[in-house]
Amino acid sequence: MTTPSLWRPTRRRLTDTLSAAVAPIAAFSLALGGLSAWVTAGKAGSPPRIAISNGRVFLPYGNNTETAAFFDVSNGGGADDRLVKVTSSSSSEGLALSRHRMLGGGAASRSDVNSVTVPAGGALSMSPGGLDVTLTAKSRLRSGDLVPFTLHFEHSGAVGTLAEVVRPTS
Repeated sequence: MTTPSLWRPTRRRLTDTLSAAVAPIAAFSLALGGLSAWVTAGKAGSPPRIAISNGRVFLPYGNNTETAAFFDVSNGGGADDRLVKVTSSSSSEGLALSRHRMLGGGAASRSDVNSVTVPAGGALSMSPGGLDVTLTAKSRLRSGDLVPFTLHFEHSGAVGTLAEVVRPTS
């Protein structure tokens, strides 16, 4: 009668088994540590948190009613959002997001923009040489007037704000 051979742990078998297990355990530990840090920082799954400040509308020149509005938009949340539309009860025509580029020799070009991203934890600052909101005022604007606007975001919805009418050099 033969005796069945029993498996016996040898030093080599134990070393090979341990070596094979170390890589997945290390990868798991690293991923878990990174996710824990992200959750602790309050960024895990947090929606966009949009805040609008520094709203201003340039005072139109002469009898012109076309002008531009500028805003600083910050996103304190953990997810990106997109500014998709701007509305105002003070505009007689549709408002448009637009981007201005200087072409040289004092010339500039304007192109409409469908939407713009406000990155998570970041900000968007509109300026005369970049992104702005073009509008045609319903009535004559005066320096110091407050103009109501609603900025519409893909995830955050509509956010109302006021913009002060300022001279372009302000």
